[in-house]
Amino acid sequence: MDHETNEAEPDLSGSFCQTSSVGSPVSRRSLILPRSLSFQVDDDIESENVSETGDIGDRALHSKRLSESGSIRLSIDKELENVPISEDILLRTYGLWTRDSTALDTRSPVSLLPEEIIPPVSIDVLVCSEEKQEDKEKAFALPPSLEYISCLVYLAVFGILGVFTRYMLQKLFGPGVAGVTSDNYPLFLGLSSNMVGSFLMGWWGVVFKGDISRVSDHLAIGLTTGYLGSLATFSGWNQQMLDLSVDGHWVFSFVGFLIGFFLAAYAIKLGVGTAKCSKSFLEGSNRSSDLASWRVDNRYYHLGVLVALVVILGLLWSVSWAMLKKEYKHDSGRAQLWLACIVAPPGVWIRWFLARFNGRGLGKAGSLKWVPFGTLIANVSSACIMAALSTVKKAVHTRTCDTISTGIQFGFLGCLSTIPTFIAEYNAMEESQKNWRAYAYALMTITVSFGLGILIYSVPVWTRGYK
Repeated sequence: MDHETNEAEPDLSGSFCQTSSVGSPVSRRSLILPRSLSFQVDDDIESENVSETGDIGDRALHSKRLSESGSIRLSIDKELENVPISEDILLRTYGLWTRDSTALDTRSPVSLLPEEIIPPVSIDVLVCSEEKQEDKEKAFALPPSLEYISCLVYLAVFGILGVFTRYMLQKLFGPGVAGVTSDNYPLFLGLSSNMVGSFLMGWWGVVFKGDISRVSDHLAIGLTTGYLGSLATFSGWNQQMLDLSVDGHWVFSFVGFLIGFFLAAYAIKLGVGTAKCSKSFLEGSNRSSDLASWRVDNRYYHLGVLVALVVILGLLWSVSWAMLKKEYKHDSGRAQLWLACIVAPPGVWIRWFLARFNGRGLGKAGSLKWVPFGTLIANVSSACIMAALSTVKKAVHTRTCDTISTGIQFGFLGCLSTIPTFIAEYNAMEESQKNWRAYAYALMTITVSFGLGILIYSVPVWTRGYK
């Protein structure tokens, strides 16, 4: 007698690979998960991706990637072990699903032999090829400690170059030359460097980042985190808006935030668009393959580049120190620039270290993974310290205090905060399925930084009557 049932067929989608502890350590089994769990995993992946768009800190290093790949694989295994797997799901996994629930208790007249039950295709071959590729890359990689030092040197050199470029752009577009930007106007002094940094982030940090990484991972980190992160500064932008508001120009301050934000956001879109056109042209003319000949693919090349950069860093610091003493004796404002170059690298290093928290979320559960907490902490803390130093300058008001405070603000704090990374994260969130996160993240960063700046800088100036 046939038994019919209206039991709904489970809604299933997605597959995961789980490492089995039985038998071979790399054996895999395919697992079909419910659609709701698949959607949750997809949302977590998207949240993590948009948060890691700008920077992931030292997690981008080769040694860190290898160690994290193993830990991630183990964590996935543990999570999947806690997922309840019904007998129906297992039967469907092996192609034995039936709508008749009583059929499970009835012996089928046609029974399949064990060797006739063909499980899903194993991915052992893919896993082995990936492991071989990792071993091959590991053979040409530097030891972890030397790789870390190499990356710090890259960041220091490119960070100082970013400070120089920011200074030159502010002078070029400032009141002394072009007269486009000013301290007393919504078109603030740092607007040009913020736009240029965001535009170049679209090139080097989004479209061509993979191509640059194929030449050298450290070069990609140096260009994006080091140079572009130091070229455009969030804390300087926030402080200039505080200076406008403390003088009563609240409308100028509000307009300055709007102009600065939307021009930087458009600059990165323009950068991505033009970079894609250029990349299509290069691929069509087969010129992109020329980058392979420049790849730093063995330890001797790594060590050679590292030695050269150490020499360059030593020269930059030596020249900056000599020029600082010379300019300070002559009471020149350029002394602040040379001090900024000396203290710039620690700011880049701290921001790079904080970037490792992007995409991690809060707590063990990893909630709010879409918030780049590393970038957020760097920008807000830098804005607060800059506001505190501005208060000190108002209170002390001596040449030595002004030189030291301004040098630290322009160098250390200017490199600790970043606009290109912030805008890259905003742009990725805006293009994701949940684009409201982009506006929430931008509003959170700006309002918290400006609000704390009012408490640290504006309130003391108003209450104590600093000029």
